[in-house]
Amino acid sequence: MIKIAPSILAADFARLGSEAEEVRAAGADWLHFDVMDGEFVHNITIGLPVLKSLRRHTDMFTDVHMMVTRPRRYAGRFCELGADMVTVHVEADEPVEIIKCLQEIHAYGRKAGLALKPATPGSVVLPYLEYLDMVLVMTVEPGFGGQRLQREALTKMRGVRALIDQYKPGCLLEADGGVNEETAPLVADSGADVLVAGNAIFAKSDRAAAIAALRMAADVRA
Repeated sequence: MIKIAPSILAADFARLGSEAEEVRAAGADWLHFDVMDGEFVHNITIGLPVLKSLRRHTDMFTDVHMMVTRPRRYAGRFCELGADMVTVHVEADEPVEIIKCLQEIHAYGRKAGLALKPATPGSVVLPYLEYLDMVLVMTVEPGFGGQRLQREALTKMRGVRALIDQYKPGCLLEADGGVNEETAPLVADSGADVLVAGNAIFAKSDRAAAIAALRMAADVRA
């Protein structure tokens, strides 16, 4: 079944704990936690202290998406503070450092993900698949919410899905960026298991209806 992961980038940060619990009660499966350092992407968001505080208010499965240069510097701390999955960008460091980072995430007993920017070929995941629990395909340029899904990313998603099915069955595929009720069927049909959605959920007054609509729209592959 498709998993829905609301991105707290679109939440009201002044009441983040309540926002997390509201989407959980509304039927969300995961919480997507966007970390941006102002270097890897042209934006700065949240980090370690926010995760520590949030963990006092919710035990939702939390995927920490690190849009951070040299993520190995911080991945372990996110694991210690309660991240259930830590996802790092393949473009954020040299391959040997990315592999060491993924291994360290697993050493903490957490799940490890690898994210790809839109311009990064899907075939890049091959040397990393044995270390992965999830591949995240960015369907917009990372850094800001509210962008339109780039339809050309769907072809890459289908290619990544084929690689996962061949070499690492059980590894999840996540779509992040521009996912809404209109585009959910497209990413689901391209092989996504997890849909990250920000404004499509947090901008709606009825979060349960928004999540149900996304799940229904994405149900094309079930």
